[in-house]
Amino acid sequence: MSVKKMSSCTAMLVGKNASIDGSTMIARNEDYYDGVNPKTFQVYPAKDYTGEHFKSTYNGLEVDLDGQGCRFTATTNGDINNGRWDEQGINEYNVAMSASETEMTNPRVLGHDPLVEKGVDEDSMVYLVLPFIKSAREGVQRLGHLIETYGTGESNGIAFSDNNEVWYFETAGGHQWVAQRIPDDAYAICPNIMCIEEVNFEDPDNFMFASTIQQFVQDNNLNPYPGSFNFRKIFGTNDEADQYYNTPRSWYGQKLFTPSVEQEPTSLDIPFIQRAEKKLAVEDIEYFLSSHYNGTPYDPTGSYASGDEKDQKKFRSIALDRNQSSCILQIRNNVPAECAAIQWINFGFFAYSPYVPFFTNINATPASYDHAGNKVDDSAYWLQKQLEVIVEPRYHEFINEVNAFRDASQSYAVKRVDMITAIAKTKQGDAVTDFLTKRNDKTATHAMDATKDLLNSLIHQSLLNSKFQFERGDNY
Repeated sequence: MSVKKMSSCTAMLVGKNASIDGSTMIARNEDYYDGVNPKTFQVYPAKDYTGEHFKSTYNGLEVDLDGQGCRFTATTNGDINNGRWDEQGINEYNVAMSASETEMTNPRVLGHDPLVEKGVDEDSMVYLVLPFIKSAREGVQRLGHLIETYGTGESNGIAFSDNNEVWYFETAGGHQWVAQRIPDDAYAICPNIMCIEEVNFEDPDNFMFASTIQQFVQDNNLNPYPGSFNFRKIFGTNDEADQYYNTPRSWYGQKLFTPSVEQEPTSLDIPFIQRAEKKLAVEDIEYFLSSHYNGTPYDPTGSYASGDEKDQKKFRSIALDRNQSSCILQIRNNVPAECAAIQWINFGFFAYSPYVPFFTNINATPASYDHAGNKVDDSAYWLQKQLEVIVEPRYHEFINEVNAFRDASQSYAVKRVDMITAIAKTKQGDAVTDFLTKRNDKTATHAMDATKDLLNSLIHQSLLNSKFQFERGDNY
């Protein structure tokens, strides 16, 4: 379990009335402890799961599956010998799932409800849930049943969305969980701490929870605040480590989108649910998920307003060397359902590489995205990973060119989405799926070619500035 504890992520959720175009959006950075965990983009066909005996190659969990499952996308590990780790995807009913955000349960709770060694963990959640649900609410219910039945070996935060609702689901101990609906006009930012605060057990429209949780807390005298039920304070850690590793990320996101609210980066009372002072677009989420405290003393790049070296290393950055895969799962409400779902994918180091929009009503994924080996290969993952190696040693020399590349990539992506959507509206049934599959291929090719052009430019500049240059006459 030590690997999981060191694999930390950052998530953001946006309700439909908080977004600029009426979309729901759930997004998350997947980070990995040693900086290399090759990721792919997959689509799995609909199939009958009846009689399938699932066994996790990560922790040995065994589950007998049953029933018809639908098609779904996922950002699966390139090597699945140590678990699937499907992480994030959208199914054919336009239900999105992101699993999961690593969290921690406090020792007192764990003493009464220990983690389960062969429980439902991050590696298997998407596979066991996403093919079987037709709404975000059903996702919460199915995962909740699995956690209560099999337990979990981790404390996690999981996001679900459809075109109407956005939910955040948190586990605690081996079998406890709660889920809260994000208000339509709100957003939420989730670092690696328990986030949900007051739970209203009389409001089923906005809260769901384990059948045992109230009695469990009462029987074990876990609530230090009688008269309320603050999930974060009862089950979470909320300690000094959180103040430097976790809460600054919530602080920075809310500083970006709700700047009138003054908070300290180390506050343990930063609210989970927040309202933005403008409508939020995909670009806003991209900026946050690829940020590093830009414009503050805590920026580790030493740019602009950065403080001294101590300040630059004070807080855990959002963009950092452990970045692997970032996805924004967007379900649009202003277009036909057949082309409403888009999975924006960024492999590599998110501050340097682009977010690429892929429609999810497809029957195959682009060749450059469907594989990634344990050694450097021709995959999108490894191409974008190379940017980090080239840019970081000469950050201030290259960052303007990198930012121009990312802006151009985003402009292309926006135009591309509009163009594809306009044509997709004129098609029906399998014709839409075939069309979107082919258009995704072209989108991927453009992203790969543009990244190669950037790498070519940066490598040539690096060679021209080599310390080992020596021209005739230099020794005079």
